[in-house]
Amino acid sequence: MAVSKISLGSVKQLFAKRRDRLSTQLLALGLIITASFIAIAIFAPLLQAIGLLQDPQDLLGSPMPPYNPINQAPSAQHWFGTSREGYDVFSRTLFGTQAALQVVVLATLMSLLIGVPLGMVSGYLGGNLDRVLLFVMDTIYTLPGLLLSVTLAFIVGKGVFNAAIALSISYIPQYFRVVRNQTASLKTQMFVEAAQALGASTRHVLTKYLFANVVQSVPVLFTLNAADAILVLGGLGFLGLGLPDEVAEWGHDLKQALPALSTGIWWTTLFPGLALTLMVTGLSLLGEGLSELINPRDRQR
Repeated sequence: MAVSKISLGSVKQLFAKRRDRLSTQLLALGLIITASFIAIAIFAPLLQAIGLLQDPQDLLGSPMPPYNPINQAPSAQHWFGTSREGYDVFSRTLFGTQAALQVVVLATLMSLLIGVPLGMVSGYLGGNLDRVLLFVMDTIYTLPGLLLSVTLAFIVGKGVFNAAIALSISYIPQYFRVVRNQTASLKTQMFVEAAQALGASTRHVLTKYLFANVVQSVPVLFTLNAADAILVLGGLGFLGLGLPDEVAEWGHDLKQALPALSTGIWWTTLFPGLALTLMVTGLSLLGEGLSELINPRDRQR
């Protein structure tokens, strides 16, 4: 019986070590992919400035012989080929990273800056304010995120800031609910009651004693929301509701390339779609890896 227990314990430890190793590897992979896209977004304008990269808004050459830049297959001159409008696909794919990061980071920051303070105030004060905010946030949360973003994008119009607003609304309830629940559970702890007994103000308790304890899950939620926001932004661009048409954006480029796909022009859809998929995968792996590190109890369960 003792041998069986020891063997079972050894097997559990072995699987736990392998799971930890796999989680670390996935986190590292997600970090590498995400850092690569950030580097691309930063250095793409520099490469364009020194002439190593085409302007993503410039049409190439002339549509008349001897050089026709439309729908050229990948080559040494155009690594990802050209589109039916005459754009360089490689350049637009790289600059699409910049557009995606600008909108997604702005959208997630806006939702974080609104959802976290509201969640802390609601969870700490409670009462009617808590009930009203819960009702509003639950109402927003029940709406499909893509449908809500499409509706708001149609109302506010195109642009980086407008697209960020359309994306951020659906993520505010997520930050609110996580932070509100953690605040409500921590406000009864001894260290909070001691601060209250010493005469600490509500603002002081929230900022000094509760903030650091309730935002531990926010980085995980931030990365996962960023991954989802990239997909939603691609959907908005595909519907023509994201960024202006002249801006290089993956969803818009996929929409423009779709009619040519049936004729064998595969490169105009492959590379923007592959970039979008890789960026979402990297952020998802990063978020899951951070969750494993920040919440070891969940990993043990």
